[in-house]
Amino acid sequence: MTATHPHVAQDPHGETPSHPHHAPAVRTIRHDINTKPFIVIWETTRACQLVCKHCRADAQHRAHPEQLTTEQGKALLDDLAAYEAPRPLVVFTGGDAFEREDLAELCRYGTEKGLSISLSPSITPLVTPERLHEMREAGGKAISLSLDGATAETHDSFRGFPGTFDASIEASQWMREEGFRLQVNSVFTKGNIKEAPALLKTVMGMGAFMWYTFMLVPTGRGADLNALNPEEREDVLNWLHDISDRIAIKTTEAPQYRRIAIQRQRAREQGIPIPYQVAHRGELYHYLTEETTRLLGDHPEKPRRPRAPMAVNSGSGFAFIDHLGDVYPNGFLPKHCGNVKQTPFHEIYTDSPVFQALRKPDEFKGKCGVCEFNKLCGGSRSTAYAMTGDYLASDPTCLWVPPAWTEQMEGSPRHMG
Repeated sequence: MTATHPHVAQDPHGETPSHPHHAPAVRTIRHDINTKPFIVIWETTRACQLVCKHCRADAQHRAHPEQLTTEQGKALLDDLAAYEAPRPLVVFTGGDAFEREDLAELCRYGTEKGLSISLSPSITPLVTPERLHEMREAGGKAISLSLDGATAETHDSFRGFPGTFDASIEASQWMREEGFRLQVNSVFTKGNIKEAPALLKTVMGMGAFMWYTFMLVPTGRGADLNALNPEEREDVLNWLHDISDRIAIKTTEAPQYRRIAIQRQRAREQGIPIPYQVAHRGELYHYLTEETTRLLGDHPEKPRRPRAPMAVNSGSGFAFIDHLGDVYPNGFLPKHCGNVKQTPFHEIYTDSPVFQALRKPDEFKGKCGVCEFNKLCGGSRSTAYAMTGDYLASDPTCLWVPPAWTEQMEGSPRHMG
């Protein structure tokens, strides 16, 4: 079952610098995110034949009888298309989106309305060259598949079925031959992180234009997996920044990547070489770096300009609509905010108190609220909720300690004699 709800489309809303030396470390959305999201993920169905270990939801082998109908889905797309250009990017996910027989009809309808539609299917026998051709003809622009290990043993264990790894490699070739822009999604845990360099090599060999990495949120079936600790996450995010000259990197539930991008850019501007920028990093960072060098060499033959991450977060430029039409700030943040069967999506996004609160990072609690990076990072709201029960709490997985937080703690009564 697809769990990452990735953004697999182009993002024309972001700032495009005229010269690489003036490129921002993090891109911001030009339009008002209080009234219009940057991206909307629609879980078109919960039905899926896989039983992925990290999924936020329980698998359903049949579609729920109350999932959005074709006409209700078209009404949702009408609502999204009513926004002024640039309209929100739309991703059809699941469950397994390919379980919907009307998926091509919905894709064609949304495309004709001026929406950019991307697809995130599960790799099952439903993914065939013929079905991919149908979806491409219907207007699908980009597509993603998941790969959670560099070996069949690791990936197939994640997905719950043998043969899924090999099927994913084969499907990736069909997708590229059909003209889709291919994105590969990977979940990182303690159990597979040592395979990340080999996985990087595989992803690059598949011809993917982007690697979308996902830091596990301890919710759903993923609560039973071993998530990376804060030190390990920091190591991994720094490594991802290093390899962003090999392939475009996006992260989900790891907005700290944006903070690291800013910090690393400032270090470059000060003339600090990379070895000194990461001299304090831990054992995992150095392992990943050395293994990457062993597999791919010191530097890419044709280094690419790193893609600046986009400042989008749960409820703040991002929204999730489940198969029943229920709206959430994120698929991993179970704060119900309305249903599109009763209330138009645009009203829910604009008026929901939960969405509004998520767009005020200065009012977040703990160190996230006073962090100098909170408007561009803001911490993983889903992780904060999963670990503390408060979606406005500080993200417990972030290693960074803001100077303002240190000053606040030093001035608190418990630190006074």
